[in-house]
Amino acid sequence: MSTTIDHLFHALGDPTRRAIVDRLAAGPQSVSHLSAPLGISLTAVSQHLRVLEQCGVVTTQKLGRVRVASLTPDGLVPLETWVRQRRSTVERQLDRLTALLEGE
Repeated sequence: MSTTIDHLFHALGDPTRRAIVDRLAAGPQSVSHLSAPLGISLTAVSQHLRVLEQCGVVTTQKLGRVRVASLTPDGLVPLETWVRQRRSTVERQLDRLTALLEGE
């Protein structure tokens, strides 16, 4: 699980890849459509997509002569689970602190 989380943090640690994920949240898009607002080459977008594919966030497929990328529905679930577990731990600690302070 930590390897998956490490890959997700690595992939999403890059602002360009986060921008790609944000754009794909609106629906599948071609590589050329993704590259235009980012101001980077098709090759660079393809490299970013490869990193996102390797960690399971994005899938790509060739439709005719066009490569289309889309978000993987459960690609971010491991990250969501990891964050939820940490949040739960912190909330329990805060609840104990509150109980202790209110008891004084």
